[in-house]
Amino acid sequence: MAKQEKVELMVTGGKASAGPPLGPALAGKGINIGQVVSDINKKTSDMAGMTVPVTVLVDIENKSYDIKVGVPPSSALLKKEAEVESGSGKAGSMTISALTIEHLIKVAKIKQENSLGNTLKDIIKELAGTCVSLGFEVEGMHPKEFTKQVNEGKFDKQINAETIVLTIEKQKEWKSRVTKLKSDFEKAKAAAAAAAVAQATAPAETATATPAKV
Repeated sequence: MAKQEKVELMVTGGKASAGPPLGPALAGKGINIGQVVSDINKKTSDMAGMTVPVTVLVDIENKSYDIKVGVPPSSALLKKEAEVESGSGKAGSMTISALTIEHLIKVAKIKQENSLGNTLKDIIKELAGTCVSLGFEVEGMHPKEFTKQVNEGKFDKQINAETIVLTIEKQKEWKSRVTKLKSDFEKAKAAAAAAAVAQATAPAETATATPAKV
């Protein structure tokens, strides 16, 4: 039986390199590390910017290898669809971006490949919960309201469809909404930062003020 060694690591989609952690982990196994890096980057190219779990199975005897790419965390997939690098950091009080039912179906189908028996609808509701913590709205509403409507069957047609169809008109509306939410978020963040600075400096200014003459 061929002797295999398993190397498990996390890489940035499309940007793996021969440096740590990949290079040292594969060193001395008799395989072309540069080729492994190239193959990993090809397999993860459409996950650019996301942290992706990768397993390299190395056959020590014939110096061959097999690469298996795992599924990134739900939050990473949702952030990619929402076109943001991070969540709002203010779950429940600040919204930074938006998603449509079509985006959630797309991510849910990716997650379903590794899901243990969960239905597509169940995964979509789990993703909506993640949207709450990220500060995303879904279908123009708070994720909790969206989940309620999913339970009522209002999105069954889209969920049960064989293909995901995000119309050009709906995509334009979504893009416009995302642009507005990002702009509003940056303004709110700047205002909050200014208010925090003002509050922090106010006591110091009071303490150093020249006392009025009696």
